[in-house]
Amino acid sequence: MNFKKFIDDLNIIAQCRKYGVPLWQCPQFLFVIMGLIIIGSNIAAYFIGSIYIEDPLIISLIILLLTAFLIIISFSITRSFEKLAEVSRLKSEFIRIVSHQLRSPLTNVSWATDILLSGALGRVVKEQLEYFKILKDNNARMRDLVKDLLLVAKLEEGALPMRKESISLEKVVKDLIAKFAPFAKASNTTIQLVAEPNLPQVSIDVHQIEIVIETLIDNAIRYMKKRGSIHIALNKKSGNLLFVIRDDGVGIPKEDQKYIFKKFFRSRKTKKGVPGSGLGLFTAKTIIERMSGKIWFESEENIGTTFYVMLPIK
Repeated sequence: MNFKKFIDDLNIIAQCRKYGVPLWQCPQFLFVIMGLIIIGSNIAAYFIGSIYIEDPLIISLIILLLTAFLIIISFSITRSFEKLAEVSRLKSEFIRIVSHQLRSPLTNVSWATDILLSGALGRVVKEQLEYFKILKDNNARMRDLVKDLLLVAKLEEGALPMRKESISLEKVVKDLIAKFAPFAKASNTTIQLVAEPNLPQVSIDVHQIEIVIETLIDNAIRYMKKRGSIHIALNKKSGNLLFVIRDDGVGIPKEDQKYIFKKFFRSRKTKKGVPGSGLGLFTAKTIIERMSGKIWFESEENIGTTFYVMLPIK
């Protein structure tokens, strides 16, 4: 049993998957790198020592002391990263379990609220209706948060499969614009799409790219001023497909821009009263990078924001 565990510990890829971290953050991979550094340091120490020190015994002693020191340092560093990786894994597992447990009660609350609002159990007076609507709205926000948490947990654990298929990104964008049309109209916002003719198809996961584009359109509308416009462009550029979405909303403060793709981050200086979990852009960036793409933005406070998404065509 112990021998099997020893063999499993040597499997770097399996350990990285266990902790849900990329290869360069995996403790076992770092230990291998540190081992190579120790070997390189010993070789360098031997050649330098042989030039300046005549006694081979002293050279050997220096190399032994250097090796012992580097092994202790590498072990401490690796153990520290291993503890951090384990804490991260437990945190993701906790979020996943709690989110799963919350789904059923929230669904039941939503169902019960709909029954009460329908009047099936008795007439609902005006004073009650207001509170029932507050309950329904807050329950919907909680369900959205749980959905976001589950999605992030799956992405971090690598449990969200990538089902690629050849699609027209222009069609996906048009369908999502139509979906957001009522929300945009209610927010006094117009959405315009300009697509380059004869754009090639891209091989991506439709559901996941929809999550990204939905997030960007939703944010553009929510963080609009009293009225405004959103311009979306699709172009072919250097063997890639470039999706651009520009708004003239409140913009992102300069001091917040370096945190915008961080998990749970929400700026305190943007438009007040906008609900959200701070997970949307983190999720979007994670998905795009899994597709070997790139996402970035330009923004100026009180002027607007432009997001760019670059996707490989092949």
